[in-house]
Amino acid sequence: MTMNAYPKDGAFFFPIRVFYEDTDAGGVVYHSNFLNFCERARTEWLRHLTIGRERLQNEFGLMFVVRRATIDWRRPARLDDLLMVETRLSGMGKVRMSLVQTITRDATLLATIQIEVVAVSVADFTPMLLPQALRDLLPSAPEMEEKPK
Repeated sequence: MTMNAYPKDGAFFFPIRVFYEDTDAGGVVYHSNFLNFCERARTEWLRHLTIGRERLQNEFGLMFVVRRATIDWRRPARLDDLLMVETRLSGMGKVRMSLVQTITRDATLLATIQIEVVAVSVADFTPMLLPQALRDLLPSAPEMEEKPK
């Protein structure tokens, strides 16, 4: 069975099949590959919103870098599993966004990943403000409080 990516209720759902290369010797998904699955889903989410890598870099002059990732593993994923990665924007600041990503198999929650990304300049990798034109393309999300330096 295959599935296609789709948006629903403010979230983006991206299917991923577990391949042999994703697993350890026991056929269980190696823990760091959950981050890889989330990266693919975030990339496809942005592409779905018409703001893929090329547009981010060429039109907005920025790229997103991961600042923080917190993972709560609940159950293992195994070779040949069909997983679904849900990506939901949970907050937006002046230069950063927070997202919650969940990975499920059927109705079983395998992991919850909280990701914070920062917009940085393509030219020099310094943090930069999220342009309003870019914000207008993203789903609405609560404003994040800026942390004191």
